[in-house]
Amino acid sequence: MTYPEMLSKAEALASDFGCAVLRGEPLSKHTSVRVGGPCDLMIFAPDAETAARLHFEFAGISLYSMILGNGSNCLFSDDGFRGAVIVPLKDPGGITVSGGLITAPAGAQLSAVCSKALESSLTGLEFACGIPGTVGGAVYMNAGAYGGEIKGIIETARAMDLSGKIRDYSAEDLMLGYRSSRFSFSGEVILSATFRLEKGDREAIGAKMQELLSRRRARQPLEYPSFGSAFKRPEGTFAGLVIEESGLKGKTVGKAQISPKHANFIINLGGATSKDIVGLIELAQKTVLEKTGFVLEPEVRLIPPEKQQ
Repeated sequence: MTYPEMLSKAEALASDFGCAVLRGEPLSKHTSVRVGGPCDLMIFAPDAETAARLHFEFAGISLYSMILGNGSNCLFSDDGFRGAVIVPLKDPGGITVSGGLITAPAGAQLSAVCSKALESSLTGLEFACGIPGTVGGAVYMNAGAYGGEIKGIIETARAMDLSGKIRDYSAEDLMLGYRSSRFSFSGEVILSATFRLEKGDREAIGAKMQELLSRRRARQPLEYPSFGSAFKRPEGTFAGLVIEESGLKGKTVGKAQISPKHANFIINLGGATSKDIVGLIELAQKTVLEKTGFVLEPEVRLIPPEKQQ
């Protein structure tokens, strides 16, 4: 099957699954850093299970595909993406509460889950109220902030494997570590997650969320497109600290900049390219290693234009 035939086959499959399809959609419109070239196929799935089934169907015709949440940790090439990017619907209506348990589909915004927790007077998710991602992305990366992380509140996660089998994993089975989980290597697709929270005072929960959001606004360059944190925390220190100590705060490559406000943020000043950002990542890694001895590991996923299945 030729590549154009693969794309036509994938487009027909997506239509059969009730999905909307765009050709040549700019990935810059779907990533938080607003960078990325055209995608050969962008598919909007009604839910995470449909997205997962399509992803595995595409593997069967040797078409590379990936599932994209909020695009907050992804850096696509300026050349775009050869294959299919599948985006599940971000539907807050799929979030349910039962006692102290709150369940949400993988495509739901984490901020919407936090709002539901506040509405239900449930405490434990306050740390996540400003994290710019989806539930699936948060579980995949074991997202965390301000002393909290997904590992501390998750009850179960539901996922689909390559054979199409759906399985529920306990918190222990998820192998959650620092910005990692079993999904980092298993090839499974996260469908939903259930978090165990505690009953609390709604006013106190809201006040804590507002406090943390205010701290984010004061310390982070939220006025510019970015990934959030660009690098993982090196053992024994903080990425922003060693970048600042290395004299890189405010450094620019093209239209990308290491933020003068927070050195672990790479921001898009307007019109930045993937090449600009990769240049800054590599400069930071090289300079920090030379000046401090610390190795910086990106939190950002660098996604090439094409990749073999």
